[in-house]
Amino acid sequence: MMMTRVLPTKAAAALAVLLIGAAAPVCAQEGHGGPIPARINWSFAGVFGRFDTAQLQRGFQVYKEVCSSCHSMKLVSFRNLAQEGGPDFSAGQVKALAATYQVKDGPNDSGEMFDRPGRPADTFPPPFPNDQAAAAANGGKAPPDFSVIAKARTFSRGSLYFLTDWLPFIGYSEQGPDYIHALINGYEEPPKDFTVPDGGHYNKYYPGHIIAMPPPITDGQVSYPKNDQGQPVVPETVDQYGKDVAAFLMWTAEPHMMDRKALGFRVILFLIVLSGLLYYVKKKVWADVGGEVHGLQPELHKTY
Repeated sequence: MMMTRVLPTKAAAALAVLLIGAAAPVCAQEGHGGPIPARINWSFAGVFGRFDTAQLQRGFQVYKEVCSSCHSMKLVSFRNLAQEGGPDFSAGQVKALAATYQVKDGPNDSGEMFDRPGRPADTFPPPFPNDQAAAAANGGKAPPDFSVIAKARTFSRGSLYFLTDWLPFIGYSEQGPDYIHALINGYEEPPKDFTVPDGGHYNKYYPGHIIAMPPPITDGQVSYPKNDQGQPVVPETVDQYGKDVAAFLMWTAEPHMMDRKALGFRVILFLIVLSGLLYYVKKKVWADVGGEVHGLQPELHKTY
């Protein structure tokens, strides 16, 4: 009689998870979500990662000159640009920048709203007065606010990666910036059998591949600071623009990230020291007790 061995339920379930996880990235590439964005080597990644001040300044320049015409940043104040761990603009630069914007204020003594130059405490004024106006100017859909977009956008890399992404020293939490960079660089001609409706654009990284936003930037569109030889400090390409603005949007979404990492590192060190102290205190307190309970087992203390 032939015997068939059946895997235990838990083992079969674990095997199924592994197989699904291994296949998930392939499905993501060929299905609704398109190819998986490439993982970029960000300066702020990892436990000891830090924002690159120069990159944040370039990213803000890209946002100001290109993105701000459509996308608001309602949760960010001008003065945030001068705080430690960010783009590190001076107080004078922030004050001058804020003054170039017109902010609606009021009501005044007559009960009317009025426009005034911006102040460092003001948030970035939106490009449209309301969402309905934004939608009307952009084909029926209002562009999303950019304040926390880098934390709001993500993608799945599959179950196998899920098992490792949470690990502290090799973890991966930069899906948002990777997606933003990929999206900016993902515009291309659609496949021959793919129909793009009027007003839409093909982007291989956008879910469904049809996006209302046209390619937002081209090579050389934003002029970066130059070095002593008159050359840009970094390439003025779409790829570099995408990296810089994605890093800046990561900072706007989590401006206190470096403080959080520093605090977490100190807490871990404290817990390690505390664990050692507790272990040696326990050894000292229980040193005289041994492995028996005195008084309850007198036969163990008889002398022969």
